[in-house]
Amino acid sequence: MRPTAKFSISFGLVTIPVAAYNATDSSTSVSFVRIHTADGGRVRNQPVCSLEDVEVPPDEIGRGYKPDDRDTVVPLSDDDLDALPLPTAKTLTILAFVAGGDIDPLQMGKGYYLGIDSPAAAKPYVLLREAMERHQRVGLGKIALHGRETLAMIRPMEGALVMQVLLWPHQIRPMDGVLPERQPEVAPAEVAAAETLMDSFGTLSEDDVHDHYREALEEIVAAKLAHREPEFPAGEEQPAGQVMDLMAALQDSVRAAKKSRGEDEADEGTPGGGGSGRTTKKSTAKKTAAKKTAATKSATTKTAAKKTPAKKTAAAKKTAGRGGRRAG
Repeated sequence: MRPTAKFSISFGLVTIPVAAYNATDSSTSVSFVRIHTADGGRVRNQPVCSLEDVEVPPDEIGRGYKPDDRDTVVPLSDDDLDALPLPTAKTLTILAFVAGGDIDPLQMGKGYYLGIDSPAAAKPYVLLREAMERHQRVGLGKIALHGRETLAMIRPMEGALVMQVLLWPHQIRPMDGVLPERQPEVAPAEVAAAETLMDSFGTLSEDDVHDHYREALEEIVAAKLAHREPEFPAGEEQPAGQVMDLMAALQDSVRAAKKSRGEDEADEGTPGGGGSGRTTKKSTAKKTAAKKTAATKSATTKTAAKKTPAKKTAAAKKTAGRGGRRAG
């Protein structure tokens, strides 16, 4: 793997020469080419000069910068960019160490593996990595990459250092008009049911992180080349439509999640009450028998309660009569 850039990390007075390698591979993602639908010919993006209306060869294409307050474009050469008084052009100076959770995920961009670029950099490289691991902090700094300065985050990962390019705060758009003016109210029981559903999901499997879309697309292409119908594995059809009963939808979702993992369908209560809302025929019969027994006991108790006062009254009269005779 060839490095995409080389620079040094400045950690106080410690300098660590590193080489940056692309951590992601965009070539494996699904991409399409544009075609002319009438004859299937490729539609290409050709660099054309706006003044001469002719195609420009790659060795004649350079950089230019258009100021916001002018209509002219100012040409800039590589020498002009190299002459910029930026300490970040060759060095990533760590400005602060913060908790990783303090970084807004919206700011995170492309990732790079940072390798050791010289034997002398091995010890300070390991020192910085272990210090961040023990301190549970990530480093924030600035670096110039590919002709522009950017924020960057350095963090330890599996024995190495990783750099994540960050967007500037002003590049994050405000959420104006995203949320509804009036927020709906959610009942505590619905939140508890949603938590039960979250717990029922479990962990990611290898199949969950597999690119099924790419495989399906390749099957369609293969079928078209072979002049046949595409063949796809049968899968469960996902329910669609508007959810009218949110609580019922949450309970059904818990049951579906447990069923997909082959878990027992024993009675476990209802979502939000510690279970999944699932009841078997056997448990239903037990509950019915328990209700009948309770009803029988209740009726017996009421009958006994009615008889008891009568007995007590008769006994009381006898006792009162005896007491009266004695007193006389």
